[in-house]
Amino acid sequence: MGRILAIDYGLKRTGIAVTDPLRIIATSLETVETGKLINYLISYFQKEPVDQLVVGMPKRLNNEDTDMTPHVRQLVVQLNEKFPEKPVALIDERFTSSIARQTMISGGMKKKERRVKGNVDKISATLILQSFLESRK
Repeated sequence: MGRILAIDYGLKRTGIAVTDPLRIIATSLETVETGKLINYLISYFQKEPVDQLVVGMPKRLNNEDTDMTPHVRQLVVQLNEKFPEKPVALIDERFTSSIARQTMISGGMKKKERRVKGNVDKISATLILQSFLESRK
């Protein structure tokens, strides 16, 4: 059984999280420059079996699209074209960044480490993946 990989897409950086092989635990994996995302995924898929992708879909509180939504939709098109054998699921990502910041504070992460923006992206991707796993139960 392959892993499930989650993506928290951003214009500059993209957070990535992945499950364990049994698909029980979501773990932050990496933050990559968005322009290098597809190459990173190609390389990762050569090393690890991944059966499914999960992408965080940005929405406003009233469920309307945000400025980022068209960019994420374009990413989904790219993923479907480049990796047609891997289904892509979309998960509402509202509040993931603020929850990620709160998680870093309550987890005791030092202020200097919390300022590293890539940490928020990785944790947000983990929250997206955890939400997806919980929705399947």
